[in-house]
Amino acid sequence: MKLTVRETAIFAMLGTLMYASKMIMEIAPNIHLIGVFTIAFTVVYRKKALYPVYIFVLLTGLFSGFASWWIPYLYIWTVLWGFVMLLPKKLPKKAAPVIYMAVCAVHGFLYGTLYAPAHALLFGMSLKGMAAWIIAGLPWDFLHGVSNFFCGILIVPVISAIQLAQRSMEA
Repeated sequence: MKLTVRETAIFAMLGTLMYASKMIMEIAPNIHLIGVFTIAFTVVYRKKALYPVYIFVLLTGLFSGFASWWIPYLYIWTVLWGFVMLLPKKLPKKAAPVIYMAVCAVHGFLYGTLYAPAHALLFGMSLKGMAAWIIAGLPWDFLHGVSNFFCGILIVPVISAIQLAQRSMEA
């Protein structure tokens, strides 16, 4: 996955865009565009989408602290990336928006469940303790999933904008 200078600059900007969007939306808990960007970048850049995703993860740690809450960031966005990688490259035009929105929503609904194993290991939780932690977070995961679904409306337009920008750079 060798990068060109152009790709390095683009991925740095996209990772920074992810971080900036998260900071702007911090006022609304569990409502953000990180899932939208992760899905859109994965559809367009495939394996290379991990570059902007991990730039976002690194920036989050640098500016907010490399604490225990940050450790799940090392894998939680990769789960979403991996799921999108499993989708066919060319989805039917009418189905794509709904599928991407649904995938984004499912990631939001499962966010606490995906987050829990790291905290269980870090804090010595039993399986019962981890289950309690997941259950306690269900209202937040519900909000996260619903907001991801509606934010997911932006996935196809973001994909189109990236593809248009790429075409204009190649011309």
